[in-house]
Amino acid sequence: MGKHSRPGPPNQPSRAVPSVGGGDRFAAYDKRRRAPVDVWRRHRPLHGGGSHLRPGEPRVLEEWNGFSYEPVGTARNLAQAQQWVNERNEGSA
Repeated sequence: MGKHSRPGPPNQPSRAVPSVGGGDRFAAYDKRRRAPVDVWRRHRPLHGGGSHLRPGEPRVLEEWNGFSYEPVGTARNLAQAQQWVNERNEGSA
């Protein structure tokens, strides 16, 4: 291995530098504004902790607004929060 080698197969582009389209001047900007890993909706426990712990406690529902996650509501429990997250996924597919 050389001094400047990177892990992974040599036929894949580097993940360190975002690929930018040649014809689109705003490609890098648009890439930064995408939700992390294309997760547009998420839920978190209201009082912190792991999302799988205490499934009967309320959850904060958050949606990506193009810049950051913002709270849009609450759910009574984990099952309702997961249903809310999956509504978007089923509608966009």
